[in-house]
Amino acid sequence: MNLLVVLLTSLLAVFPALAQALSDPTRPPPGLSADTPEAGEVTSPVLQSVMIPKQGKPTALIGGQQVRLGQRYGERRLIRLTEWEAVLEGPAGIERLLLTPGIEKMTVTAPAAKGAPSGKKP
Repeated sequence: MNLLVVLLTSLLAVFPALAQALSDPTRPPPGLSADTPEAGEVTSPVLQSVMIPKQGKPTALIGGQQVRLGQRYGERRLIRLTEWEAVLEGPAGIERLLLTPGIEKMTVTAPAAKGAPSGKKP
């Protein structure tokens, strides 16, 4: 019986330590919120979202700020917007912001099958 109490007590002591190691998945990325302890300095803007309505101007969410096509974000102007990219033009030149940086989009085509019927009869 005493062994069971010691075992349960030691397990209860370990669980809070494990819970502290977990991070909050709803916390904004580092650098976007000044009140997060691990907020570092962001050197370039971050494209967070793209909204392309059927009517009206497309809008991008860049670094927490809504920017419509043609509007300024700091010293840069949003000159082009697609589903996955925002293009800013400023004093330093053209800058492309990707919605999913590090992931490159490719078009995959299926190869033609060998010996497939061509539709002609002999």
